[in-house]
Parts: sequence; structure tokens; C-alpha cells
Amino acid sequence: MRFKSFTVILCLWASLSGCKRDRDVKCAFVPDTKSIPIDLRIESLEDSLPSIATKAQLVTFLTRHPHLRDHFFGRSRYPNDSIFINELYRRFTNPAMDTLLIEAHNVFGSGQELKEQFRTAFANIKYYYPDFKPPALQTIISGMETDLLVSDSLVVIGLDYFLGPNSRYRPNMYEYMLRRYTKDFIVPSVLLLYGIDTHFNKTDLADKTVLADMIAYGKAYYFAKRMLPCTPDSLFIGFTSEEINSARENEDLIYIRLIENEVMYSTRHQIKQRYLAERPKTLEIGEKCPGRIGQWVGWQIVEAYARQNPGRTVPQIMSNAQAAVIFKDSKYRPGKK
Repeated sequence: MRFKSFTVILCLWASLSGCKRDRDVKCAFVPDTKSIPIDLRIESLEDSLPSIATKAQLVTFLTRHPHLRDHFFGRSRYPNDSIFINELYRRFTNPAMDTLLIEAHNVFGSGQELKEQFRTAFANIKYYYPDFKPPALQTIISGMETDLLVSDSLVVIGLDYFLGPNSRYRPNMYEYMLRRYTKDFIVPSVLLLYGIDTHFNKTDLADKTVLADMIAYGKAYYFAKRMLPCTPDSLFIGFTSEEINSARENEDLIYIRLIENEVMYSTRHQIKQRYLAERPKTLEIGEKCPGRIGQWVGWQIVEAYARQNPGRTVPQIMSNAQAAVIFKDSKYRPGKK
């Protein structure tokens, strides 16, 4: 069982006063999944840890859920079991856990909305990949330990990470990253982790170029958008709607700067950090251009490739490991008609 943890971008040159939020909501193809049954299992564990009163109860809980012990709470990071249990016990008996639990109930209610969002996403995956087996779902309050843990058979959601700006306690991270931690980002984030996984997203490991990474990220966003086809792009990429709109308006300028800076075929780690990694700004393009701009451009390239090849299915596009071929066949030249 492979686990991934998600701890899951343009340029603002023009005035934003005329931008409208609904421009960000553009549906991809919506498949007919009425005949696709989804047996979705969700286990709510958020009440469990705040109610622990003794270390023995904590040990019992972790023994019953070894995936949480080993992968979510990271037992291997502690020198021994005693230190591990003592640290977690101090955390879970802190009054702040009660506050997090109350806020989680207020934000997520019964969890039905979250469950239905996952049901829709998994039905769409099964539409494209009939052999797909939906994972089990667990929700939990972790004391800001981990946001998401995703494998092919299990998804664990740390609800306290996603309580939003009105929560008393928030994850310790920069504001430009923190805005991606609201409840609306949970399912898109899980879909992105599926989309970047090599089970769906085939890549050429020998290709070390920035372009190869751009296309790999682009395919992940393309995949996630098809599984949640009417979800705003901002909930995948983490830009505001205004930034999305501005990026589209200035896409040709972004592309020209990438070409001028000889980004696409570079293999230098520093270049990848500047254009793909988590940063508040991509100053190499503009002082108002947020980080990860290369990921967004990679997404646009893959979308262009899909439009140029309308007969290719989602699995066929995702299984194309040749980034240079995707780029060439996309005929991606923003600003040209």
C-alpha cells in the first residue's frame, strides 16, 4: 500500500476590477455515471482522539489503526514507543483538541456533503477506468499532524487542516499556501494526488527537463478536472479566481518569458525551483506573478493537446509519457489564432 501526503500560480499586470468570479467556472466533459454504482465507505474518527482519557486507550486506538500510527502520525520519526505515546497523549488531552472538534462539526456537519463529492469523483474515475476500486475514507482530528494521506485503498482526511479562515487554530504555513486549506479543496486535492501518481500518470523518468515536469503536473490537473468537471480551476491550482482570469489574459506574455528565459528544456534544479516549486512569487516573470507558474502552463499545454487530439481518451492522454511529443502535438502558442 503506497501512501502520499499532500502538504497538496499568475500574473497580475492588468486591473482586476472588471473580473467576474464565474469566468473561473468552466465545465469539462461531464460523463453520464447514473448506471455506475459506487460502494463508498467512510469512517468518522474525529470524535475518537479528543475523547481519549488514558495512554492505554491511545495505545489501543493506534493498535487498531496501524496505518494512522505508522503513516499519519509518523511513528518512525520518534526514538521509541514511549516518547511517541507520551507526545501524542499530551497533544490529544490538550483542551485545544476540543475546540478543533467543535469547529470540525460546525464546518463539516454530518460529512454527507464531503461523501457525495467523493462519490461523484470516484464514479467519474470508474467511467474512464472501469477497473478502478474506490478507496475507503476516514476522517480524523489530528492536532495539525497531517492534512491528507492517500493510497489506492484508503484516504485519510485531517479535518482540522481544512477548517478555513474563521478557525481559531490554523496550520503553520504562509498565507499564499494557507488559502488552499478550506473544505472546498479536499476532494480536488485528493484527485490531484491520484492524478500525479504513476498508476495513472505515465512519465519518462529519463527526461529531466523542466518541460517534462510541467507536462507531468499538467496531466495531473487535466486528470483532476475530468473527475470533477465543473469544479473551478482555482480549486485545483490554488490561485484566486482573479489570478486565473489574469493568467488567461496574459498567457502569451507568460509563455514568451518562459521562452526568453530558456526554461523549457533546462535540467537545472534551480530553474525547476523557480518555476515549479512552492514560492510566493515567480519574480523571474513578474513581481506580481505567484509561484508554480510552470505547473499552470503545463496544464494549459495538456489541455491544448487534448483539444488537438479529440479522439484520444483520458487514459490514452494520461499514458503518454513523452512530454516533448505532447508539447509539439499540442501546437501550444498562446495569443495565436
